Amino acid sequence: MPNQSKAAMSAMNGTADPLASQGARRATEDANGSASRGLPVGADVEVVAQAKRRQFPDAEKRRILALADRCKPGELGALLRREGVYSSSLSTWRRQREAVELAALAPQKRGPKADPHRAEALQIAKLMRENQRLEDQLSKARLIIDVQKKVAALMGHTLDDNGEPI
Repeated sequence: MPNQSKAAMSAMNGTADPLASQGARRATEDANGSASRGLPVGADVEVVAQAKRRQFPDAEKRRILALADRCKPGELGALLRREGVYSSSLSTWRRQREAVELAALAPQKRGPKADPHRAEALQIAKLMRENQRLEDQLSKARLIIDVQKKVAALMGHTLDDNGEPI
């Protein structure tokens, strides 16, 4: 053990040499140019890394997919590593490409496009007509109940608000 330093030996023995550790600390401060100068005491100097999700433009996705489609067996892994893409991303992009191609082949409805505001206005008008019809029906039912109450009162029968005999 003659090659070990005095500080390393004292650390192994459990005895700390305060002068050795201070010397090491001073040497570190001098080497770093005393990076703690200018910072207030107790300042949080830790830098928290914020992960940022990579986003590929559509042109880049198409380029990588074209390269992947041309790969021979065994070359796909190298392509994915070179481009920094996961195989699951490649699968997702293929599904998206297929969906776009199918949508492009779908028949297109001809003629003027339906105005969504007009459809909404028609629905509101229909509901207002139905509401008016139900209000008219309710007023007729109330009129009939009032007549029934008057007839029952003339005949000596008393009815409650629902038209039931008391």
